Amino acid sequence: MGRASQTAITAAIAALAALAAQDARAANGAYAVDAADISEVGSCKVESWMSAATNTDVLAVANPSCVVDPFRPVELSMQTVRARSDGDWSTTVAPKAKTNFIPTGIGRWGLSAYGGGSFDVMTGEALSAFAVIPATFRLSETMRINVNGGWLWDRTVDRHYLTYGVGFDWKFTDTLQWTIEAYGQAGASEVASVVQPRLQTGLRYRPNEIFSVDVIYGRNITGENANWITIGTTIRFPVRGSEPEHRRTGHL
Repeated sequence: MGRASQTAITAAIAALAALAAQDARAANGAYAVDAADISEVGSCKVESWMSAATNTDVLAVANPSCVVDPFRPVELSMQTVRARSDGDWSTTVAPKAKTNFIPTGIGRWGLSAYGGGSFDVMTGEALSAFAVIPATFRLSETMRINVNGGWLWDRTVDRHYLTYGVGFDWKFTDTLQWTIEAYGQAGASEVASVVQPRLQTGLRYRPNEIFSVDVIYGRNITGENANWITIGTTIRFPVRGSEPEHRRTGHL
């Protein structure tokens, strides 16, 4: 196998592991930078999205999650990713658990933590493990800043990375929210784009409490140095009689 082929395979594996590890993207759909909030105990949701890149890479993702309370509120999710990278298809699953320690509020920081891993569905091989601390500062009822810091172990190449992310959400109408975020991982890699910053920005339209849709532009979102377009949806199953989510968190 030539050096170019080895480099391409390494890039593809690293990109898929990084995709599964970046928060498993369970709290905010296809966005990678997580907020500190979690949903109410007893509520569930199903997030799904499809992404296509200019280099012909493709992602199809489904991510169901529910919040339970075994000893404290914990959001459990199981993300399934079907991906094509460099012409090769793969399927991974990424279980994740998240809990909140400090609730968010206007003018103060909220704090949570989550961890999990990713696995190859065909072989059962463990691909990665990760842990992240999301922090959220609410500037107002309609604006917030999210900051993430964490750790990623890519088992496919046995390397450890520091992960980071910063994002800004602005709910500028009752049904529309704009998000911009930069994120990535710091460490050693033979492929430069794997450790270069990644960017996403997009709009969320949420006409009611149950459904929302996202349209997102991304750059280098899995470390492959390409441009991406993502269409995502979220279907929510709130607790009967509970306070609407956007009133509790101020965001869509």
